[in-house]
Amino acid sequence: MLDQFWIFPLLGAVAGVLAGLLGIGGGLILVAALAWLLPLHGIDRDAAMHAALASSMASIVFTAASSAYAHHRRGGVLWPTVAWMAPGLVLGGWLGSLLAVALDGDVLKWGVIGYCLLAAARMAFGGARGDGGDVVPTGPGMGAAGVGIGALSAVVGIGGGSMTVPLLVWRGVAAVRAVGTSSACGVVIGVASAAGYAINAPAGALPAHAVGYVYLPAAIGVAVTSVLAAPLGSRLAHAIGGPALKRVFAVFLVVVAGSLLLQ
Repeated sequence: MLDQFWIFPLLGAVAGVLAGLLGIGGGLILVAALAWLLPLHGIDRDAAMHAALASSMASIVFTAASSAYAHHRRGGVLWPTVAWMAPGLVLGGWLGSLLAVALDGDVLKWGVIGYCLLAAARMAFGGARGDGGDVVPTGPGMGAAGVGIGALSAVVGIGGGSMTVPLLVWRGVAAVRAVGTSSACGVVIGVASAAGYAINAPAGALPAHAVGYVYLPAAIGVAVTSVLAAPLGSRLAHAIGGPALKRVFAVFLVVVAGSLLLQ
């Protein structure tokens, strides 16, 4: 039985590279991996999916921040867009965590699987307005989109990249800048969602070393190494860019969905 905590920093390194590369904060792979691992660390299987989602959101705060900073240094974050989306992301993240706490773990798992497949199809086959470069989407519509992105992100345990990136690409933003902007948005989503999972979980939801549904050894172990690995992913994203980056994103989502189906 795997009963050592070194697996969480290892997982964090993988998540960090994916955060910088795909703008997702590593959330999807974290949820899938933690759903497998947490029962081996004494967490009841009925609570494992909730704990996986909550711990993923907590670690995303740090992973996405590292990724966003790396992209910012390369001019890859559209801060006016982030500012317009942030209020909606906070509201949506909080409301989504409230909904997730009330749902059964199996319902959450199938929701994550379905979401992965839909997002993969959107990235692989959906149309876009080109690679743009100077487009900076702003306005109330971006704020409204933030509510939906924040809510769904909290329910499936991600930083919102698999929604924010396609939205920005559709609005005409270059793929690599969409990834950077998504990383910054992921920080906002992570804070609001993790707070919701920590505060609104039932009393005694997890054993020791937890705050609500946030399992601290997993969240901290992942965060420490993911912060260090995210800049590598950012460099890869700027090297790959464009359509190839979107294809990588789509394949990755299908793999994650398959891993959850096998659970």
